[in-house]
Amino acid sequence: MVSLLLSSILWSVVVPLKEDLAFGVTFAVILQELFRFMFYILLRFAEAGLQKVSQVGVTGTITPVNRLSLAYVAGLGFGIMSGAFSLVNVLADAYGPGTVGIQGDPTNFFVVSAFTSLAFVLLHTFWGVIFFESLDHKQYIRFSYVILSHLTVSYITLLNQRHLYGVSLALTYIILVISGLFAYVSAGGSLRKARPLPQQL
Repeated sequence: MVSLLLSSILWSVVVPLKEDLAFGVTFAVILQELFRFMFYILLRFAEAGLQKVSQVGVTGTITPVNRLSLAYVAGLGFGIMSGAFSLVNVLADAYGPGTVGIQGDPTNFFVVSAFTSLAFVLLHTFWGVIFFESLDHKQYIRFSYVILSHLTVSYITLLNQRHLYGVSLALTYIILVISGLFAYVSAGGSLRKARPLPQQL
């Protein structure tokens, strides 16, 4: 939320950002990823305290805080905030009786905006898992993937200005599937087919 606020302040103060939307998108993504890293550092510092206040299970044993759960929750939080902010302007412009398109835009603009926001919520969730796990295990290729894929998807949304909604959604959801697979592997999953257990005679 703070990163989005700083991005909007930077966009309004720096004049070139208003001229070129891609320039503003770049700074917004960099700020979001910087705050994701700062949040990761904050959680690692607070981890000892979180362990002390962890939940007690039914059997009376203390359930330790799972780092993967923290990564998932952090990513989901980033995603929900991103989705909410991306739809606020669209919903504000849609206010009014019988609003179909905005300033002559195609009628499917709102549906595309909704699917794009959904993709970003899921992407941020996946990116959170990949980001945290990559820093925990010093896998900087996956760390770089989060930043590069975030930039790529953000640039892809600029195609909506040219009404290339189909291309934009297709590319975004391809990256969504790839990011989901990366997150699955980062969480300890395996893409190899499980071997069937030998049958006992």
